[in-house]
Amino acid sequence: MENLQLAVSGLANGCIYGLIALGFVLIYKATEQVNFAQGDLMMLGAFIALALGNDSHIGAPFWVACAGAVLAMAALGWSLERVVLRPILGQPQIAAMILTIALGFVLRFVAGAIWGHDPLALETPIAGANFSLGGLILGADEIAAIVVTLLLTGLLFAFFSRTRLGVAMQASSQNQLAAYYMGIPVKRVHGLTWALAGATAAVAGILFASKGSIDPGTGFLGIKAFAAAVIGGFGSLPGALAGGLIVGLIEPFASRYISAGYAQIAPYAVMILVLVVRPHGIFAQVSAKKV
Repeated sequence: MENLQLAVSGLANGCIYGLIALGFVLIYKATEQVNFAQGDLMMLGAFIALALGNDSHIGAPFWVACAGAVLAMAALGWSLERVVLRPILGQPQIAAMILTIALGFVLRFVAGAIWGHDPLALETPIAGANFSLGGLILGADEIAAIVVTLLLTGLLFAFFSRTRLGVAMQASSQNQLAAYYMGIPVKRVHGLTWALAGATAAVAGILFASKGSIDPGTGFLGIKAFAAAVIGGFGSLPGALAGGLIVGLIEPFASRYISAGYAQIAPYAVMILVLVVRPHGIFAQVSAKKV
């Protein structure tokens, strides 16, 4: 029963890692850029939800605050692509990497300047609620993290497989030049991809804040999600979620059976092992690019 309890906790955390990793993969597939500020977008989305819901002057209902945070982060994601990333389109990938790393520092500074550096808790209607199933204790926040992640993953799958815009995004990710000649507005698709990644980050941030406190340093969670994306396969959306679940399950079992300190490095040890055995990730579909 103890192992099952650890597994439930690990799955809930893994779902959050997976959602952040989905943001990494969405942007990489569409633009071939790695957004190292994805974790900081998650952190900022959580703070915006907190500001809308907890603030005594606004005091929006929880669900309204969540919707507002998702929309705000979608708008921010689109704006960042349009204003910050688009001017360096065509430059070496290292330029985008350095730019997003710097952007992460800026977002953490802005969050600290507005909300301070002390941990804050998001007020949710499910806070402290638990359910007992046999001898298993299920937290409402853990159930919410798992259910919302499954629903969002299903919606993203339907979006990319059933809608014209989703198919256009996939075409742009396969070959941007060919997509452009086929009449697909590649730059607009890039902006919408960043908006979608920002909205996904906001959902991950709200789920994380529902499970505990947040502070500007929460953005560093993106490093762990990056490891999850690498483990699953950086070009694979299902792989990103699977990688997040793998990381989420590794942590509690490593902490329980080895040591708490080792639990912090276990995801990166697994990432190194995967890179040695299968460099493109567990679920990656490798194809040669024609030039």
